[in-house]
Amino acid sequence: MMEKDLQYVLRRGVTEIIVEQELVRLLESGKRLRLKMGFDPSRPDIHLGHVVGMRKLRQFQELGHQVVLIVGDWTAQIGDPSGTSQTRQMLSAEEVRANAETYLQQFFKVVDREKTEVLWQSEWFGKFTLADVIRLTSKFTVAQLLAREDFNQRYSAGRPIAITELLYPLLQAYDSVMMEADVEFGGIDQKFNCLMGRELQQMMGQTPQHVFLMPLLVGTDGQQKMSKSLDNYIAIEDTPEDMYGKVMSIPDSLLMDYFELLTDVPDEELEEFRRGLSAQSVNPMILKKRLAREIVGQFHGTDASNEAESNFEKVVQKKEVPEEIMEIAFSFTSPTSGPNEKLVRPPFTHGTEGFLGEGESISALPRVISTIDIPGVLLAKSLVKSRAEAKRLIVQGAVSMDGRVIHESEAQVYADSIIRIGKRRWVKIVDADAKQ
Repeated sequence: MMEKDLQYVLRRGVTEIIVEQELVRLLESGKRLRLKMGFDPSRPDIHLGHVVGMRKLRQFQELGHQVVLIVGDWTAQIGDPSGTSQTRQMLSAEEVRANAETYLQQFFKVVDREKTEVLWQSEWFGKFTLADVIRLTSKFTVAQLLAREDFNQRYSAGRPIAITELLYPLLQAYDSVMMEADVEFGGIDQKFNCLMGRELQQMMGQTPQHVFLMPLLVGTDGQQKMSKSLDNYIAIEDTPEDMYGKVMSIPDSLLMDYFELLTDVPDEELEEFRRGLSAQSVNPMILKKRLAREIVGQFHGTDASNEAESNFEKVVQKKEVPEEIMEIAFSFTSPTSGPNEKLVRPPFTHGTEGFLGEGESISALPRVISTIDIPGVLLAKSLVKSRAEAKRLIVQGAVSMDGRVIHESEAQVYADSIIRIGKRRWVKIVDADAKQ
């Protein structure tokens, strides 16, 4: 192995390695290592926060090592309590299986499928008896488990901790024993669990695994780690336009972290970026566009990345309506539309904020106006996850219609009205009767 390759793998995007000197000697020995990464399919989607670790696995694969992916179909039903303040609800086996299948499809967009072994926890935990559980729990003490920060905080605050949650680190540790892991990979928040695996292996007569920990990617809000529950994530299944736009929305302070953790831009070039940002000799917008192209290109290709950039410049920077926009049909003649229907002149055109002048030809064309439920429209097109989210966006002034901010959940709408949500989401109201 070239020294520069080794240093790149061990330094870039790495928080801590336990025990680093021993791992270096192992890597230099030429032994093909078994690299463990487990995932709990408690949710079906992978976001860029997960990609940080997946990219590191791919780097080790390219050096000739074997990735072993542990599908936590048992631990997912418990839910990793890491970072939570309350007991998680358990998932059914069917939910876990469905999530896992989706997760695996996305996982292999980054990690080489041909160099990956996939193991399911049920292969060993499915045969566990009560005696096996008791033997496993006898290896550790309650005091050891309560040393984990999130457990300790909840215990000190008098918040409940389910016994199943206390079992979670033990089950994850047992995975390392069953696959005889040489190295376990995880985010820095997994340090306790990974060290438990190292300790259990030693108890069971195996060589203890090394632990390879990576930083947690901060989400688009610039404050907390990327998470679907916090709605600050960028999913790898996002469309090129959405992915590009979300990357462009991150704070400038995260630029270099994203470059380092999510791209292959050489370290020398990243150092130039840092100097330029520090000296304020480079516009962060230029670097952010480069970052967005790099990330979108990984998952959608160069052509899609360039198209996404063009769309961003047109829609966000120039504030134009995108050429392709989703539609929702709405009946303007149905009695269910409400009592406010009447023929009126359109008060303004799309893409402008001014009223039409009396002499403009479009003034002769009456259109039907009606009152619609804005949260219902947004929810129908999956532009929001819930009515509550839609209402929150309206209160924040993030929803506009035909260039004017909407302040209420109900609003008067015309056929061909365009609703904009934030900077990147659009929907056009079309007359259902006219389309028939």
